[in-house]
Amino acid sequence: MSTTTASSVEEDLSEHVALGTRVGAPPRSVTPADGSADGAVRRSLEIFQRLARGYPSPDFSVRFWDGSVWTAGSLGPPLFTIVLHHPGALRRMFLRHSQVDLGEAYLAGDFSVEGDLESSFRLADHLIARRLSLLERLWAARALLKLPSEPFIHLGWRAADVKGARHSRLRDQKAVTYHYDTSNEFFALWLDSAMVYSCAYFSDEAESLEKAQRRKLDYVCRKLRLRPGERLLDIGCGWGGLVIHAARHFGVDAIGITLSEPQALLARGRIQQARASESCQVEVRDYREMPVDARFDKIASVGMVEHVGLANLPEYLRTAWRLLRPGGAFLLHGIGESPASKARRGPSFADHYVFPDSELPEIGALLQAAEACGFEVRDVESLREHYVLTLRRWRERLEENREQAVRSASAGAYELWRLFMAGSAYRFRIGHYNLYQTLLVKPDRGASKLPLTRADWYA
Repeated sequence: MSTTTASSVEEDLSEHVALGTRVGAPPRSVTPADGSADGAVRRSLEIFQRLARGYPSPDFSVRFWDGSVWTAGSLGPPLFTIVLHHPGALRRMFLRHSQVDLGEAYLAGDFSVEGDLESSFRLADHLIARRLSLLERLWAARALLKLPSEPFIHLGWRAADVKGARHSRLRDQKAVTYHYDTSNEFFALWLDSAMVYSCAYFSDEAESLEKAQRRKLDYVCRKLRLRPGERLLDIGCGWGGLVIHAARHFGVDAIGITLSEPQALLARGRIQQARASESCQVEVRDYREMPVDARFDKIASVGMVEHVGLANLPEYLRTAWRLLRPGGAFLLHGIGESPASKARRGPSFADHYVFPDSELPEIGALLQAAEACGFEVRDVESLREHYVLTLRRWRERLEENREQAVRSASAGAYELWRLFMAGSAYRFRIGHYNLYQTLLVKPDRGASKLPLTRADWYA
């Protein structure tokens, strides 16, 4: 490229910067990598800058399909780079201005993220949540429609197609099947050896996932104060990690229920391998279909309440109350969402592609519903930081096993879960999501049958 042409490009881009946005520190111009003055690059840069107006951190760069790079600031190397793979990428990402479209564009390979994927969600939230004026919307729509329309390319993963009454038994079965039937082999690549698919409990940030998940299983059992000979019900037992641990180490008779047949088949095999068939079992059963005369000394539900539905929360808790003997304890371990997060979120990509029909209750609403059923709230503990560490460990293990993950599921599944884990870690880190362990008891004529302190939890 001649000096004259290069200067002309930089002047044009400087004008676009002035017309568009200032993201953090004064932005640098695009540096053409291959000597071409691509008009589509200039148009895409202007669109991106206007959409990103007000973003507070100059912590990223944008690389275009021709190799040109624009950096948002000059405070050191960027944390991440948004890579646009073709001239129509921004059109697919932002034309309908939704989280779903942005996620689909990622799965389709319209753009990718190099560097710190987790940190990129701050920018994504800003781009989607920013309220545009009518004039800004009209300008953006016109500008985006001028970009090329590229054919959509699926990576072997499609959105959930669940029909029927929301949170009906049949629809819940379909939703669970969509998520958990991906492939047992796929989940085994990045979960711990017990295949515990919920927040671990770390002693420090450097601890292995394996040790942290074993500690979590033990912690749940200690909070419930399991005793030999007691009957334990695990609602939403997954691959059986908790029932096996409780039977082997605490001497209980444990029953786990799940809606996923592949989960149950693998869990039964693991029970046999652990030689625990006499003391624990796993059934494919909806919690609403538990026998009316079934009774348990203790109940656990780990990572299940998110799938119940807010409207069904009272029925879920009433069912646990009915199944629990007087003096029994119910440990509820689940994700809660902050009011601020609910207020800011639009259509959810995770609802379409990861956990269809999931609803995260606020902790206040959950506790109120529990007390309305007669439960006494004895302890509430937040493990939010532990879920950040858990999700990061899962993503690291998934990325280390990329080739096997693609073979056992698909390229789309690999990218989907990688994206979902990074986004979830970010939301836990900033406090939009929380993880609560809540201990409820069913008093026996006023008696909780609990010791005066929690010392035995940490023995």
